[in-house]
Amino acid sequence: MAEAAEKDEPIRVTGAEAKRVKREALGVPDRAKHQQRVAVPMQRRTPEADTRQRVYRYRCYPTPTQAEQLIKTFGACRWTYNEGLALREKAWREHRVSLGFAESCRALTGWRNAEGTQWLQEVSSTVLQQALRHLDVAFGQFFSGSAKHPKRKKRGRSRDSATYVRTGFRWAEDPERPGTGLIALAKQSGPLRIRWSRPLPAGTRPVKLNVSRDRAGRFFISVLVEERIEPLPPVFLRDGGAPKAVGLDLGLAALVTLDDGEKVDHPRLLKKYGAKLAQLQRSLHRKKRGSSNREKARQEIARLYALIGDVRRDALDQLTTRLVRENQVLVVEDLSIASLVRSPRGKGRRRKAGLNRAILDASWGELLRQLRYKCAWYGRTLVIVDRFFPSTRRCSACGVVGPKLDLAVRGWSCGGCGAVHDRDVNAARNLREEGMRLYEVVVSALPPGRTMPSMIRASEVPDVVLTA
Repeated sequence: MAEAAEKDEPIRVTGAEAKRVKREALGVPDRAKHQQRVAVPMQRRTPEADTRQRVYRYRCYPTPTQAEQLIKTFGACRWTYNEGLALREKAWREHRVSLGFAESCRALTGWRNAEGTQWLQEVSSTVLQQALRHLDVAFGQFFSGSAKHPKRKKRGRSRDSATYVRTGFRWAEDPERPGTGLIALAKQSGPLRIRWSRPLPAGTRPVKLNVSRDRAGRFFISVLVEERIEPLPPVFLRDGGAPKAVGLDLGLAALVTLDDGEKVDHPRLLKKYGAKLAQLQRSLHRKKRGSSNREKARQEIARLYALIGDVRRDALDQLTTRLVRENQVLVVEDLSIASLVRSPRGKGRRRKAGLNRAILDASWGELLRQLRYKCAWYGRTLVIVDRFFPSTRRCSACGVVGPKLDLAVRGWSCGGCGAVHDRDVNAARNLREEGMRLYEVVVSALPPGRTMPSMIRASEVPDVVLTA
């Protein structure tokens, strides 16, 4: 049966036949330049030694002409992405031919010169090539099994953005204010007006730019630079010289609970602005579709959501920065957030939907993401304890593991030693103890001269020890 299935499976077309199909059926021309040279894969640009790539995000205020050109660029990038996706799907579905980034770029040249799509010439070709590069990366993630098949981008739903490489913009640093300057994008005569909330590293040249527009109509520019980030001084305990560690228990009653009993409040922004959001949503549905009043109501909702997102990101950024500065080792639990927020079904689905909304409002994933990269930047170690470790029902005083606890139970007494525990504080202390145990295992196995890894996973401790 297996042999029959393999025989029925279509065979990939390669060689001269593939070139003929690309040229005649798909409209992808042959390489006109460097016909005698052997095609080699493009090499990714590697950062300089002892540098890291870092993104600085700024608000920008384009003129009406610049804004119109940027909106046209966003639409062209979306169209190019969708057209490249359709071409690659057609090539494989109808002809069993694989197309890559190079063939897509040659097809882009034909699209820009075609009679019906000459409006693409009003947008920089490097920006459109980056849209095809993003499509190629999406297919690479799909083939590796780390992502789903790429989908078409939809106007109004997909993020409006465009990526400019070094040949697509001009940068002139201000000698009086190092780290700031003028940025002029391709196809635009004048520079963008940027609010430099903080300067770039003095003397650095931007590697790449990304211009985006959110649903509230605000324009942002993200500048990618290569800089040397100095690690923070190590933090040790006064008594024994051991690294200072903290256990972090993520929750909903309190956003983060530390092992010393400190609790960081959950801002509950969706609940705070819930009544206002409901009022605006009702107002939106009363407006006629396609009317200007409906668009005004939609923009008002978008501005409120943008406010919620800004407040949440700022709070998480301040919290994670403080935790990284004050501690050498940070211990958290491995959370499967996608499993925690699965769609509710059956009895109690309303309660489950409210729980999912609270989890998403807490933004645990963003908090963990910030801890990961900040520990890597500043010489800290993030220890991720296995998700099945009984941190909640294990007594931090005597180590006895009790029965499972309902979410409504916020405090309990140990049956072994009689200690009274706060649910979250006890979990944070257990996480700290287990995290330090894993930390010591890795430290004892490191060869002389090797530095500690920035992240330790409980499930990968043997691999960390062997490859460190």
